[in-house]
Amino acid sequence: MPPLTAPPNLPALVRDAFIRAQGSGDLIYYPTQVAIVTIGSLTFQLRYSPALAQKPKPPKPVEPNARPFNPFENPSPALLVAQLPPSHRLILNKFAIVPEHFILATRDFKPQTHLLEPGDIDAAYACVQAYRSADQDLFVFFNSGDHSGASQPHRHLQLLPVDCMKLGLENTENGSEWAILADKVHGNQEALPFTVFTSPISAEMSAEDRHLAYLSLYKRAVHAAMTNVEAVDEGEAQISYNFAMTNTCMALCPRTAEGTAVKDSSGNKIGDVSLNGTVLAGTALVKNQAEWDALRTNTDMLHGVLEGIGIPSKMV
Repeated sequence: MPPLTAPPNLPALVRDAFIRAQGSGDLIYYPTQVAIVTIGSLTFQLRYSPALAQKPKPPKPVEPNARPFNPFENPSPALLVAQLPPSHRLILNKFAIVPEHFILATRDFKPQTHLLEPGDIDAAYACVQAYRSADQDLFVFFNSGDHSGASQPHRHLQLLPVDCMKLGLENTENGSEWAILADKVHGNQEALPFTVFTSPISAEMSAEDRHLAYLSLYKRAVHAAMTNVEAVDEGEAQISYNFAMTNTCMALCPRTAEGTAVKDSSGNKIGDVSLNGTVLAGTALVKNQAEWDALRTNTDMLHGVLEGIGIPSKMV
């Protein structure tokens, strides 16, 4: 089979669709404040969006036994970016924190908790390559399992233009030092407070080889989380995890918690910080002022949050 390709003008398609949907009110964009927090040799973005706390909840089923609302089953035409034959479509994220955030979803329902299939990896990398053709970078992430930050049962990967992820960094101290974490830690495991497995990838690899690289990372993560358990290579995943992809790297992080409590200097709880796959980009999001103030002024506190979401790297 010929390699799957995304529309060559994908960055423009996404940008134009985002502008139209925001203008028509079909999409809500939540602006953020941003600060850089340095942990060892790594720079993390900490973003604060108080408006996100008022994000609308998904509509409840009218009938007691009705299926929950599925935003990917029959997406609004205003949010549809493009079809990606044979089995996927690209949809704007209706509630965006990063401009031009879009979704790669399977056209037919497939479980988010199952392992990614060759077509999922192939479609995602085709989008990455479309951005590279326009001299831009794309960050892809996938949340799977109860502790991963996953919120929708319909399988989908999320895609963020890296230029959009840098919005506001020009006004922060050390903002120019931020780069995608998955790329920075490749081959540098000890730099993180949680375990991440990485693998190099390239456009020269076959789609099958890139999928095998993903499965290899998953199996290493299962072994780290559950010693002496044989990892499956299809069907339901045995662990919660986040997966990320860039043009040159895959990364996978086994997760043991979605987040941790944040406490003030007196030990009083001031909030709970939850992290999804954007942690593999080196970003974290908070929704209240107390968390924002505490985490951006106390490096050790953010380190503790990161250490609490997965397997401490010193244990692997």
